[in-house]
Amino acid sequence: MRRSKTDIAEEILKVAMNGANKTHIVNEANVNFNIASRYLEMLNDKELIRHENGFFITTDKGKVFQEIAKELKL
Repeated sequence: MRRSKTDIAEEILKVAMNGANKTHIVNEANVNFNIASRYLEMLNDKELIRHENGFFITTDKGKVFQEIAKELKL
């Protein structure tokens, strides 16, 4: 079964909750490197994640989004 964009974004935000490098995100969220790059750029543009010292960290705004997305899953 394919995952929605929201599901993938929610999974990436969950992995980056305490900080994670891109390789860790790729492995834990089960996406390829190119898709991870696109999502990380989009999440960064929307201020849901920030890139700091080689690590991606979920912002407070991202945590709120992640919680709402998790609640909306059926």
